[in-house]
Amino acid sequence: MGEIPWFEYDEDDLNVAQRAFIDVLAERASDWLVDPADAVVVPPAEPSCLNVIVWLDIVDPTRNQGILTVGAHFNGTAVHADKLHNQLFSLPDEATELNFTAIGNPAELAEQTAAWFEAILARPLIRCEWQHRGKTYAVRYEFADTGGGLIEGFDDKLAPRELRKRLAAEASVRGRRRINRAGLGEPDLITRVRGGRLEDQVQRNP
Repeated sequence: MGEIPWFEYDEDDLNVAQRAFIDVLAERASDWLVDPADAVVVPPAEPSCLNVIVWLDIVDPTRNQGILTVGAHFNGTAVHADKLHNQLFSLPDEATELNFTAIGNPAELAEQTAAWFEAILARPLIRCEWQHRGKTYAVRYEFADTGGGLIEGFDDKLAPRELRKRLAAEASVRGRRRINRAGLGEPDLITRVRGGRLEDQVQRNP
């Protein structure tokens, strides 16, 4: 089996400007420490549509867990990039801190978009876990440089009884996809997922 190409596409699906953009981006991507299968091109929905979308899934390889989908919409002369919906690949209604926009020719925009992807990949991304009796009952992925959360989860059945009672009394919102981080205290385990210089694994509250 051959290697998976970066940002693979069918030439018939793209125009000249779109192919030029993708080709430069793919060349830069060859040095990225991610799985090429997680870098995808979405061609225009119809010939009259100018937008081609390129997106990258950032995952936790040890858990096979998707964490963040980021990508760019390119229309031939401009790029709009940000966190994307992980199924529709649409830009958010309101720009996030990851937002990037630029105007230029395809090659210039591809270089700038590649630098944008690389800056995100270089950010220290960690997995925080809260444990009870050797099992994780809460998890949160976040950027270590800002503390900004990405995805999280809470398993009520595995949490300590005292904690569940306290959170219930405080009417804290929690569930399998959301936690009250402040109410949990410091995590018991922090694992570096990618980027930064944090030790691979830091044990807390032994």
